[in-house]
Amino acid sequence: MASPDPVPAPGPASQRPALPGAGAEDLASTPVRAVLSRAPVTVPPEATIRVAAERMREHGVSSVLIVSGERLVGILTDRDLRNRVVAAGLDPERPVGEIATRDVLTTDLRTTAFDAMLLMARHNVHHVPVLDEGRVAGMITATDLTARQTASAVVLAGEIHKQASVEDLKKVTGRIRLLQRNLAAADATAYATGQVVTAMTDALTRRLLQMAETRLGPPPVPYVWVAAGSQARCEQTAKSDQDNCMILDDAYDEARHGEYFKALATFVCDGLDACGYIHCPGDMMAMTDVWRQPQRRWRQYFREWILEPAPKALMLTCVFFDLRAVHGQTALLDEVRAEVLELARNNSIFLAYMVGNALTHRPPLNVLGRIATARSGPERGKVDLKHLGVVPIVDLARVYALAGGHAAVNTWDRLETAGGEVTTESARDLRDALEYIAVIRIHHQARQIAAGEAPDNFLAPAELSNFQRSQLRDAFAVVQKLQEVIGQRHQAGRF
Repeated sequence: MASPDPVPAPGPASQRPALPGAGAEDLASTPVRAVLSRAPVTVPPEATIRVAAERMREHGVSSVLIVSGERLVGILTDRDLRNRVVAAGLDPERPVGEIATRDVLTTDLRTTAFDAMLLMARHNVHHVPVLDEGRVAGMITATDLTARQTASAVVLAGEIHKQASVEDLKKVTGRIRLLQRNLAAADATAYATGQVVTAMTDALTRRLLQMAETRLGPPPVPYVWVAAGSQARCEQTAKSDQDNCMILDDAYDEARHGEYFKALATFVCDGLDACGYIHCPGDMMAMTDVWRQPQRRWRQYFREWILEPAPKALMLTCVFFDLRAVHGQTALLDEVRAEVLELARNNSIFLAYMVGNALTHRPPLNVLGRIATARSGPERGKVDLKHLGVVPIVDLARVYALAGGHAAVNTWDRLETAGGEVTTESARDLRDALEYIAVIRIHHQARQIAAGEAPDNFLAPAELSNFQRSQLRDAFAVVQKLQEVIGQRHQAGRF
């Protein structure tokens, strides 16, 4: 299927859909090296704090990299000087290495400015060291991105992290819908829009967790807060509920620690709900006891789902195979994921059940190959772009990833790594179909937001031009064809 404007045709496997901006450089295709505005400002770890501050003043920068040889040791910012030196009354003749932040987020010279922007937005940082094969190459800052269209995401994430109450967060996160509307107006791709909108949800979730820990005290045992569903896949839009869970360290004891983590999870889930991410109708949230468990129990869950794939287990699998760490000890999730991928990849019976489940959502085409709308109910005459358009592709990509043992979670990324499970041409067609359907959905929601309506997933084909309807029909046909292919493989026992 050829992708019409404004949906760009995918390039090589290493390239993802670009994010064009009105009069701005394309952050998704601009490498970080092109955004760097100056050579790195560095000092060795044995230099004094005073020397580091003088170097910052001399170069007019708000941070300095602590470098030993060519290797990054840490970073010192204006905030560090204010909080760790001046406010603490520390002797400025002490070595700067003693107060530098050691656990530093970094990016690579060859990554995109878009990825650097997302890193800043998700973690509420404004300085990110840039490395070239492990060696310091420079520093990219929020200021370097302010002239570019998507920098507003960094600003909004910063505002989220400044809020001190759920009520204040509610006011700020109301701007996320406007952000999606602006991205649609700039002809942003669905891939980029999903990444940016999801980064805002991540920032909100982290801020709620920080607020909860401030109220309740530090966690008694390590944990990781995990996003599921569309947030895990970085595919959220303005119309999203919440799916999340918690993996606790195996040192967790219900009698001693249960009350703390229940209170923390409830505060965060209720906070997300207040900010527009409604409680999951199926209670798949960390505030539900069964989805807030130690790592050993999560391992047991997945083994049961894979080895005994009953209908409910398959439904849970579709939610909880799409997981991504948002905050905390990410190793708790990584260890479970590695074990699960290996177990699923080698279980043909489970994969066959997953194929059957993936075929339950069919594209809305009638026997003549025309778009079929709902015949009754409040959505009569409309098409569900999410459950009948996007979800079938998500389900196919998930099966490909499980069959190949690939750890990717984002649907586009899963299709990029689907070699061996589907032809390169078919994977490209599915990526095109996903991008087109998702863009149509995003623009539909943007029109609703502009009109002051609540965004939804139900499109009346009359909203589209004849050309757009033809392309949407072709996108559905691509999905239908690939469903038939995987169904034939299923019947032949090749899963």
